[in-house]
Amino acid sequence: MSTHDSVADTFDEYAATVASEASDDADGDEPRFTEWCRARSEPDWTAATEHRFTEELHAGTIDDAVFCRYLVQDYAFLETLVGTFGHALGDAPSMAAKSRLADFLGTLTDDEDDYFERSFDALEVSAAERTDPTLTPVTRALQDLLERAAREGGYAETLAVLVPAEWIYRSWAGMGTELPARDYLTEWVTIHDNPAFDEFVAWLRTELDREGAAASNRRQQRLARLFDRTVELEVAFFDTAFDTPDKTADAAPDGDGQW
Repeated sequence: MSTHDSVADTFDEYAATVASEASDDADGDEPRFTEWCRARSEPDWTAATEHRFTEELHAGTIDDAVFCRYLVQDYAFLETLVGTFGHALGDAPSMAAKSRLADFLGTLTDDEDDYFERSFDALEVSAAERTDPTLTPVTRALQDLLERAAREGGYAETLAVLVPAEWIYRSWAGMGTELPARDYLTEWVTIHDNPAFDEFVAWLRTELDREGAAASNRRQQRLARLFDRTVELEVAFFDTAFDTPDKTADAAPDGDGQW
């Protein structure tokens, strides 16, 4: 796991440091489990949110072939993402949480799915690429990570992969000052940069904050590893969009193999 030496090894140590600093600041923030996970995921977090892919997308300079390769793989991943959110809905501890997750599932299966279809039409993506693409090792690794988190863990483990996946997109989408000219690029930014999505990601983080803070130290370490692995693979996912077809046969970045 790639971390800064300055980040505490445990959440308890991190929380104690934050609490100490907050005592000197009347407006100091409470320790957040998600912020500890994000800090531990550096430098991959910055690599994902400030990636060449997202910068070129914002600037409107990204090549259509690059964006098309990315979009085809992301659409293939969407079904896994929907399934993982569905699993989180089933495990959610309250009806209010289930309702929030159900609403977002509706967005993924309706509005976002419609975006993909319209963008594929604009980019002239073949029917075979839409429905049965050759998956890259990185896409398969992301699918496996989310499926394992949902299948082998609980609500907290599922959140530990969903939070970084959505938070990264909210972060990079809000970094640009102007929108690109091509409609399918503009819409991909605005899908992830709007008050509703911002509110949902904030809520999702709060859920993991609560679950993570209440977990045992051993489980907290597992959640942090899942979070970190998700961020690592998001970087690789953006990288792969720039690869030529022969390069995509390379293996996805190795994880630490631990839960």
